[in-house]
Amino acid sequence: MKKITLLCMLLLSTLAYANPTENIKAREGTISGRVIDASLNEPLPYVNVIITDSENNTITGGITQDDGTFEIEKIPEGTVTLSVQYIGFKTTTKTLLIGKGNYNIKVGDVFLEEDVASLDEVTVIAEVSTIQQKVDRKVITIGKDLAASGTASEIMVGIPSVSIDAQTGDISLRGNQNVRVMVDGKLSNIPTAQLLKQIPSTAIKSIELITNPSAKYNPEGMSGIINIVLHKNTMIGFNGNINVGLSKEREAKFNSALNLNYRNGKFNFFGNYSNNFSKNRNRGNVERPENNSEQIFSFLDKRKNHQYKLGVDFYLNDKNTISVFTNQNITDNKTKGRTTAFFYNDMSFNQDQIFTNVGDNTSAQYNFDYKLDFAKEGSNIELEVDHNIYDGENPVNFNQLAGPLSDYKDFNNTDRVRTTINLDYVNPLSESTKLEVGVQARLFNSEILYSSTGDSFNDMGNLAPTPSTDFDYTRDIYSAYGTYSKKFEKWTYQVGLRVENVNIDAVALQKDVLTNAITEIKFDNEYVEVYPSAFFTYTPSEKNSYQLSYSRRVDRPGIGQVNPIKEFSTPLISAFGNQQLEPQFTNSLEVNYTRTLNNRKGSITAGVFYRAISDEINRALFIDRSDVNSGRVILTHDNFDDTSAYGIEVSTNYRPTKWWSINGSFDFYSQTQKGIAENFRDGVSIETATTNDIETNITEVDNIAWNFRMFNNFKVNQKLAFTAFGFYRGENKTLQFNVKPMYFVNLGMRYSFLEDNRATFSFSYNDVFDTMKFGFEGERPFPQIGEFNWESNTWNISLNYRFGGGKYRAKSRKNRDNNEKSGSGGFL
Repeated sequence: MKKITLLCMLLLSTLAYANPTENIKAREGTISGRVIDASLNEPLPYVNVIITDSENNTITGGITQDDGTFEIEKIPEGTVTLSVQYIGFKTTTKTLLIGKGNYNIKVGDVFLEEDVASLDEVTVIAEVSTIQQKVDRKVITIGKDLAASGTASEIMVGIPSVSIDAQTGDISLRGNQNVRVMVDGKLSNIPTAQLLKQIPSTAIKSIELITNPSAKYNPEGMSGIINIVLHKNTMIGFNGNINVGLSKEREAKFNSALNLNYRNGKFNFFGNYSNNFSKNRNRGNVERPENNSEQIFSFLDKRKNHQYKLGVDFYLNDKNTISVFTNQNITDNKTKGRTTAFFYNDMSFNQDQIFTNVGDNTSAQYNFDYKLDFAKEGSNIELEVDHNIYDGENPVNFNQLAGPLSDYKDFNNTDRVRTTINLDYVNPLSESTKLEVGVQARLFNSEILYSSTGDSFNDMGNLAPTPSTDFDYTRDIYSAYGTYSKKFEKWTYQVGLRVENVNIDAVALQKDVLTNAITEIKFDNEYVEVYPSAFFTYTPSEKNSYQLSYSRRVDRPGIGQVNPIKEFSTPLISAFGNQQLEPQFTNSLEVNYTRTLNNRKGSITAGVFYRAISDEINRALFIDRSDVNSGRVILTHDNFDDTSAYGIEVSTNYRPTKWWSINGSFDFYSQTQKGIAENFRDGVSIETATTNDIETNITEVDNIAWNFRMFNNFKVNQKLAFTAFGFYRGENKTLQFNVKPMYFVNLGMRYSFLEDNRATFSFSYNDVFDTMKFGFEGERPFPQIGEFNWESNTWNISLNYRFGGGKYRAKSRKNRDNNEKSGSGGFL
C-alpha cells in the first residue's frame, strides 16, 4: 500500500512539474469577415475594425481590404467585442468568445446601414493627406493641406517620385517620362500637360502611383501608371460643392469648378463644370561659347478651357447596374514668343523670329458601363465601352525680323479617335482565392494634316518650301489577361499573364509645293507579345508588411515620335519623328517594406526597384548638313542597345503631435541613357567646319539623381491650419545637359468657417525665395550654358463651399491606363 501511495505521489509531482499552471501560455485567436454596404450590396474598403475587451479597452484592430474583407490576428482568449465603424454608417458591434474550440471565428458578411442623421456632419475632404503602400500601388489620399494647391499640375509637385516640367507641363515618374496618366482609370485624348492644368485640386480624392502594374493593366509605360481618382458625388439627396481660385505673379490665373449630384432610389445623377483662364510668362537664354553666340527666348501663353461632365448611374436591382457619362472639353490656347540669336563674332548671322500659335481644340468622351453581380458573393461580370474624339487646329505664324527666312505660316489639323472595349469577369473561387480574366480591344486612329506657306526648314534642315503632308496612323490592339490570387496565413500572392496582338498601319502622303509631286511614306508593324506579372506580400504582424513584385512592360512609339511632320522649329533647331522606331521593353522588379509606427502616429515605406530595358528609345541629335556653319541641329528619336535603371524610395506620413503632421519622401535613382549626338572633330571651329569634320557618336550618360520633399501641416484648431512645403532636387544629367540643382519653399494657410465648416478659404505663397529655375550646361552637339525661368513666385487664394450632405460611395470601376508613349522632352 505504501508503495502504491509513493508511486501516486511521484506521478502527481511529475505531472505538476511538466505542466505548471503559471507556465501555460494562452492561445490566440483570429476573427475574419467581410463588410458590405447594406443599401448597395457592395464591399466597403478601408473600414475600421476594432477589437475591445470587456472593459472597452482597445486590444487590436485593422481596416478592410479593397474587396471589403478583413482578418484580425493575435486576439487573446476571452470575451471580446468586434466593432465595425465607417463614416456615414451606423456602427455595428458583435460580442464574441475566443476560447477552446473557437479560436478561428468567421463572422461572414457584416452589413452596414446608412446613418442618415449624421450625413450633414460628414467632412468630404480629409484634414491631412496620407500615404499608404498597398500590394501593387502607393495611394496618396489628398487632404485639405494639398487640396489648396490650385490645379492637378500644381498638386503633383508634392507627390513622392513625381515631377512636373513647369514650362511644358510634362510629367515624369522616377525621373522618367515613360509614364501613363489616367483619370478615374479612363483614357483621354486630351494631352496630359493640358489635362492636368484643367483639373481643380479640390476635385481630387487620391493619386495612385502604380509603379509595377499587374497583367490586368495595359502594359504601356516603363515607369508605370499615375491614376488620378476624383471625388464622385453619389451621396443621398441633392448636394455638391463650388470652388474658385486666383493666382498671380506677373499675370493672373483663374479657375473655378461646380460639382452637383442628386441621388434618390435607383438613380444617381451627377455633373460638373470647371474652367481655367490663365496667362503665363516664360523666359530663358542659351549661350554657346565656341562661336560666341546667344539665344534669348521669351514666351506668353494664354489658356482658356471649359470642361463639362454629365452622367447617371441606374441601379436596376441588387444585381444589375448601368452607368453612362460624357465629358466635353473646349480649349483655346494662344502662345506668342520671340526667339533671338546673336552671333557676336559676325553679326551677319543674327536671327530674330516672332511666332504666334493659336490653338483651338475640342474633345469628347462617351462612356457606357454595365455590371452584373452573380448570386455567388464577389462574382461579377462587367462590360465597358469608352469612346474618345479629339479635334484640334494649330496654325503658327512665323515673322522673321532678321535672318535668312521670310515670313511663313504652318497649319496643323489633328483628328483622333480612340475606342476601348473591356469585358472583365471576377470569380472568388473561395474565401482565400480569386480568379480574374478579361479581354480588351483598343482601336486608335489619328490623322494629321500639315501645310505651310513661305520658306521654312524641311525635314533635313534645308532651307526650302516644306511639303504639305497628310499623315494617317492606325493602331489596333487586342488583348486577353488572367490573374490568380491566393491568401493563406501571413502570405498573399498574385500571378498573371497578358497576351497582346498589335497591328500598326501608317502612311504619310507628302506633296511638293513646287512640282505637285506626291511622295508616299508607308510603314506597318504587327507583333504578338506576352506580359507576365507576379506579386508577393508577407505580413508577419500588424505593423510590418513586405511586398515583392515583377512585371514586363512596353513603350510603343508615340505619334510625335514617328510623325514625319515637323514637331517644332526655332531658328537653330527642328524636331521630326522617326518612322522606323521599334517598341522598347522593360522588365521591372520592385521590393517594398511598410512599417506602421507606434500609437498609430503614421507609417514609413521604403522600397528599391530595378529595370532592365531593351531597344531603348531616346533622343538623337544631328548637325544640319545643309549649312554646317549655321549652328542648326536636327532633333529626332532612335532605338539603342539594352540599358538598366535602379533606385530607392522612402516615404512617410508621421504625426509628432496632435497639431503637427508630416508627409516626407526621398527618392534616388540611377539610369544609363544612350543617344546619338554629332560633334565636330577636336580643334575644328564651327566657322571653318565642313561635313567631313562631323563625327557621329553613340553617347552614354550615367545619370544619378535624387529628390527630397517635406510637407508640414500645423493645425491651430478645428478651423485654422498652416502649411510649409520644401523641395530639393539634386544635380542630374541628360543626354544634352548637366542640369543644376533646384529647390524652393511654399507656404500656405487655410481657414474653415460657416456651419459644419462647409466653407474653406485658402492662401498660399509659392517659391517664397524665387529660387525655382532650370539651369544647365551641355557639350553636345555644341558647348552651351543656359537658364529658363517662369512664373513660380506666385500667390494663390481659393474658396471652396460644400452644400448638401452625405458620403461618397462611388460605383466600382475597373482601372485602365493610357497607351501611348510621350514624344516630348524637357527637364525634371
